[in-house]
Amino acid sequence: MKKTDKQTVNPTSSSALGEDEFSYELTLRPRSFDEFIGQDRIKDNLRIFIEATSRRKESLDHVLFCGPPGLGKTTLSHIIATELQVNIKSTSGPVLERPGDLAAILTNLSDFDILFIDEIHRLPRIVEEILYPAMEDHQLDIIIGQGPSARILKLNLPKFTLIGATTRTGLLTSPLRERFGVINRLGFYNPEELKKIVLRSSQILKTEIDDDAAFEIAHRSRGTPRIANRLLRRIRDFAQVKGNGRIELNITRSALLALDVDERGLDDMDRKLLLTIIEKFSGGPVGIETIAASLREDKETIEDVYEPYLLQEGFIERTPRGRQATRRAYQHFDINVPQGLF
Repeated sequence: MKKTDKQTVNPTSSSALGEDEFSYELTLRPRSFDEFIGQDRIKDNLRIFIEATSRRKESLDHVLFCGPPGLGKTTLSHIIATELQVNIKSTSGPVLERPGDLAAILTNLSDFDILFIDEIHRLPRIVEEILYPAMEDHQLDIIIGQGPSARILKLNLPKFTLIGATTRTGLLTSPLRERFGVINRLGFYNPEELKKIVLRSSQILKTEIDDDAAFEIAHRSRGTPRIANRLLRRIRDFAQVKGNGRIELNITRSALLALDVDERGLDDMDRKLLLTIIEKFSGGPVGIETIAASLREDKETIEDVYEPYLLQEGFIERTPRGRQATRRAYQHFDINVPQGLF
């Protein structure tokens, strides 16, 4: 296998970064499994799969990464390419509008190359269907002509590996999901793991930070490394303007207060979502479409970005009739729980 330059792409999920922030994200992004903090079980398994594949001189089986935005799906995909010493070509589901778009990428791959598709659940069905023979038989079916005279031309493809990333596993079709040999679901990080990430990022940014300040950032980062790094960069600004440049606990807390991030890591939109359910809809249950309309927010953004953490932390729950605020949500806002609600 050969080592060549790797391509990267701005994540196109609902929590995508702006151009400047994405360049920072690239700087802070781990480049090896040793640098990557957290997701230990997934890393250990991937190391085994990569070593076994390298020994057999075969292409790695197709890999699917699932989980909320900002947990490291794209980063792990590029680390896999680095460990295998191969090219990685990156794109996203919404970009591949026509079968020809995907065919052009597939025919330009080399043996053992990796094709990374972010938001793979958003692939158009007509594009997805040409992936099936490409993934299974490394062949591309091209239809020539129309009507009764149409015929299928089969083109041989290199032995490539497809790595897909999705925030919405349930939207993947069964035929596509079943063609992945390695399926990994990334979970939220605990505060200790996030603290290590914050300390590592502060070293890269050449910013001094106290341990208790790093833990405070970690504790309020919603279990997500991307958010931890964003908060670190913003708090660094406060430390430089309102302090001596060193990130201390007091400046961290005042900065987080100014950024409207509370002690549980909830931001303004999180609180609006919960208070909408509690105050406008008597705690629920209420449908996600109704919540989205009330907040004037995209339904997918609520489901992909805000709900996963609120569900994990027990602030809301899903019921057959819709979303419902929990007792913990009422307690968080110091609102009396209506009698008989729970």
